[in-house]
Amino acid sequence: MSVSAENPWTYLVFGLIGFAFGFTLEMSGFGDSRKLAAQFYFTEMTVLKVMFTAIVTAMVLLFGAVSLGLLNFNLVWVNETYLASGILGGLIMGVGFIVGGFCPTTSLASASTGKIDGMFFMLGGFFGALLFGETEKYFDYWYTHAGYFGRLTLDQVFGLPVGVVVLLVVFMALFMFWGAEQLERIFGKKDLTKEPKLRLAGAGLLAVAAISVALIGTPSTNAKYDRLTFEREVDGQKVQYTADEMLAERKVQIHPGELLATMADDRLIASVIDVRSEADYNLFHIANSVNVPLTEIKTVVPSLLADQAANKVYVVVSNDEVAATEAWKILVAEAAPNVYILEGGVNNWIAVFGKSEEGIRLLTVSSADVLRYAFNSALGDRYECANPSPLAEWELDFTPKIQLQLKRDKSGGGCG
Repeated sequence: MSVSAENPWTYLVFGLIGFAFGFTLEMSGFGDSRKLAAQFYFTEMTVLKVMFTAIVTAMVLLFGAVSLGLLNFNLVWVNETYLASGILGGLIMGVGFIVGGFCPTTSLASASTGKIDGMFFMLGGFFGALLFGETEKYFDYWYTHAGYFGRLTLDQVFGLPVGVVVLLVVFMALFMFWGAEQLERIFGKKDLTKEPKLRLAGAGLLAVAAISVALIGTPSTNAKYDRLTFEREVDGQKVQYTADEMLAERKVQIHPGELLATMADDRLIASVIDVRSEADYNLFHIANSVNVPLTEIKTVVPSLLADQAANKVYVVVSNDEVAATEAWKILVAEAAPNVYILEGGVNNWIAVFGKSEEGIRLLTVSSADVLRYAFNSALGDRYECANPSPLAEWELDFTPKIQLQLKRDKSGGGCG
């Protein structure tokens, strides 16, 4: 279900969430710059405790839903990592936080309650955003390329299971909460005996939830695949299909003619992923296709998830359909959008566009998913049929099957 005018109640949900967020900020005292700045003097650590509580709570709930199979994490937008520009931006924001006493969102909370310092900080933020927009062209290349790692998460960085990362982050946060209270006791002379005991119960509950996430683990690719459903429009009606039904009813196997038309359509971006061996790929491949052997197909998932062009279509190709079908199952299970299979694979492509081309001859082969053609030379995409002209009068009869679907979109996040 998408957020759109067709579902107006979703805007109401956003409004209620925003109201709750603002209410919580003000209730926590985040509209007072003195309270915010006090954390840098270790006398009042409410900001750290509230923010980290929100982060770890959201993390445990999110990955708890993932562990139970209620949510596919690959459908959640993860901001791409730009390490160098991120570090510089963090330093700038940190200095601004110390000097001004606010972060962008807390300044809005402060301004909404009539605090003058919050109003000026907010106006300064608007002016800074305007200035950035006007000067961005001078350093755009640097900040979009320096330290770019794409869609990167901690489990990938450390090579640990997601549940273990969740557990470690929660324990780190609990240690930080304890340390923050000790700093308040030492520098702020706070009497910890007067702190509510309920916080200890909350910490225990959070630890138990994190341990549960680690023990349950995350669903396998096969488990994700079994839960998949697709929506297709048939005779004006929206119909739900399982992944196996999509394959059985051949709703994702597209004719070579449709792939050629898609490659020639300026409104679409066709990305052909050739999952054959490097040797077969070097012999012959469709122009502009990328070779990713089936055994390595999972490695491209993060880049596919980071690329959210709504008009992009991925077509997996093998010699026939066997390997391409396996690749399709993996990609759709990992939530890659708009993935299709080339009907009949490279063998069918050559049969349609290059059956009379010199240097290519048909072989008598009975094995599945092997090249049924011999080539005089390993020319790759330099054969004429590797890049057929879409303007030629091909006698093609096929039913178009590509229906673009955007499973998720970019979204903001964080305090600012």
